[in-house]
Amino acid sequence: MSFVQTLQLRNFRSYETVRMEDVHSGLIVLCGPNGAGKTNVLEAVSLLTPGRGLRSAANEEIQKKDANQAWAIASNVETGGANVQIGTGLDVSANKRAVRINGVPAKTQMALSDYMSCIWLTPQMDRLFLDTAGGRRRFFDKLIFAFDSGHAGRVTRYENAMAQRSKLLREEKNDDVWLKSLESQMAETGVAIAAARLDFVVRLQRACDMAPQNEENFFPKAYLALSGTVEELLARTPALEVEEMFAYQLRQSRAKDAETGGAATGPHKGDLLVRFAAKDMPADQCSTGEQKALLIGIILAHARLMRSERGMPPVLLLDEVAAHLDEDRRAALFDLLQDLGGQVWMTGTDESLFSAARKRAQFWGVNRGEITKK
Repeated sequence: MSFVQTLQLRNFRSYETVRMEDVHSGLIVLCGPNGAGKTNVLEAVSLLTPGRGLRSAANEEIQKKDANQAWAIASNVETGGANVQIGTGLDVSANKRAVRINGVPAKTQMALSDYMSCIWLTPQMDRLFLDTAGGRRRFFDKLIFAFDSGHAGRVTRYENAMAQRSKLLREEKNDDVWLKSLESQMAETGVAIAAARLDFVVRLQRACDMAPQNEENFFPKAYLALSGTVEELLARTPALEVEEMFAYQLRQSRAKDAETGGAATGPHKGDLLVRFAAKDMPADQCSTGEQKALLIGIILAHARLMRSERGMPPVLLLDEVAAHLDEDRRAALFDLLQDLGGQVWMTGTDESLFSAARKRAQFWGVNRGEITKK
């Protein structure tokens, strides 16, 4: 398994400098008042993996105001029985995030995926099933990325090609050779993205179906499906044919895409469809509590899948996860999280919400830029 042993922050959000030592490998609870900086700690842990972290924040948003030095995160991570030193922070000269592994600069952030993966839930995600398809698509792609680090590169290549094509169309540069090249790249990469999604939704559904009975009593099983032109074509047509069809659609929609931007069709239009299995009801029609329970169930299934097929669950970051759960659901959740065998970071304003985990979790108090072990 992989877990954070130490965490040091400098000029990060509300923290000037703070260090957490001897962090537990199991359940971690951060307690403190609103605005104390609990979520900032989760964000820092999330930045030990590739990407822009839990808040998708720009570097300037992370930087502590009026600080003389750039923000930085340092951590000792236990992974596969070895201790790895991970450092990341703002490289002022290049104005981008830099990464060091055991003191050696990494070429890209993707190097972090060799050591740790994270999945998170935040209060903003409680509306996932009610919000736009884009939010659900990004959530699902993040689950795939934790499982298959190459997925993020595919998505980036696709989005970059689409952006270049949009720029050409908008500027009315009718370079047919260039446009065909970009559309070919979009078609090839887009089909690869759709194929990864289709493969993963089957794996994740299988993990949902294998939930233990004590889990399904509190966190109901979800039925998962994908919608989207490319995904639906790929489910019944060979990949090379779908690439040709997608490239043709892109050529046909150039005039429309020049006006609207982006592309009329493609994996960037896909959606994750979720149903409450026992009620055969779309998730967006379920109660608020049922939606929260469904979402937690999907995260638990994902962690089981990672443990089964990758040998270790991801580090879970659960922001205010207990706040709207009743006492029985909280106790069941803590049992299930402990059974997963990985590191889980949870936050809350009320320590009593975690009473069922008191004897097995490590508690930390957070307040006014300070973090202390309880």
